[in-house]
Amino acid sequence: MPTIIELSNSKVQMFAGDHVPPHFHLRGPNSNAMVRLDTLTVMRGKAHRRDLEEAIAWARANIDNLLSEWSRLNER
Repeated sequence: MPTIIELSNSKVQMFAGDHVPPHFHLRGPNSNAMVRLDTLTVMRGKAHRRDLEEAIAWARANIDNLLSEWSRLNER
C-alpha cells in the first residue's frame, strides 16, 4: 500500500484495486480508519482526533492529488 504522506503521528495510504467509494486509509498507533475523498469523513474505523484533524486539513489542501492517485491506483 503506497504511503501518500507521513504526518506527525500517522500515515495517509491508498490500496491499489481497492473498493469504492474513493477513500484513503489513515494509519497510526492510535488510528486505523478509512476516509472518503468526496466528504472527507470517516467511513469505517476510528482515528485519534488530532490525527484525523491533521489528515483532513492536509487532504483538503491536496484533494486533487488524492483523487488523481486514487484514479491511477484503481483503474477499472
